[in-house]
Amino acid sequence: MEIKVLGTGCANCKTLEKSVHNTLAELQITANVEKVEDIQKIMAYGIMRTPGLVINDKVVISGKVPSAKELKEIIEKYK
Repeated sequence: MEIKVLGTGCANCKTLEKSVHNTLAELQITANVEKVEDIQKIMAYGIMRTPGLVINDKVVISGKVPSAKELKEIIEKYK
């Protein structure tokens, strides 16, 4: 599983990255997690608001930090 957290370093972006790591540990799922901060790379995914979450090259979240429950459901869906 390839996961990318898109964001330029704002508080919400950092929160999402931490939440992703915590959820993966809780679900005992191994994934490659990459933080993408380059604005050109972020825009290439077509999102205009950060944070963004990309799983296996599919944008699944844009412009918000999901609840723990929502994030868990999203990760389980794409594992």
